[in-house]
Amino acid sequence: MFKATIQGRTFIITGKENENVIDGVTVNADFLEYKKGKFHILIDNNSYSAEILSIEKETKTCVIKVGNSTISVELKDEYDALLHEIGIDEIAGKKVNVIKAPMPGMVLQVMVENGQKIKKGDSIVVLEAMKMENILKSPTDGIIKKIQVRTGDKVEKNQVMVNLD
Repeated sequence: MFKATIQGRTFIITGKENENVIDGVTVNADFLEYKKGKFHILIDNNSYSAEILSIEKETKTCVIKVGNSTISVELKDEYDALLHEIGIDEIAGKKVNVIKAPMPGMVLQVMVENGQKIKKGDSIVVLEAMKMENILKSPTDGIIKKIQVRTGDKVEKNQVMVNLD
């Protein structure tokens, strides 16, 4: 069982492989992924083209283009419902307070300042590792509390580079 929220409307999806039941109605549907992220869909003898534009795993949402329309879809399964019911789903979205080095390397550039407001996805630090430049981005919205590295510093894996508030 899944709950799919599409453009603010929630549908209950049940069924087995090759059988789709949406809100209690059996829907004849066939999906073919002809290229990574691109699908041809037949639903009750109607043909559609669909493309996955983005996927956000933490929130279980994706943006899909169907024909000329772009829609947002949120999928939840029975485990998500159970976690919500007992109040544990809040833990999964806990706030990140530090940005750590994902691997040993050298800091090429610090792109933020103490006290700066940042948004999820903002560039924080450029780290050179294995002859490649890696731009580390913020996993959450917040404020830069303390920068613990400078340009030219060598860092070890899991070393805290920036504290967030």
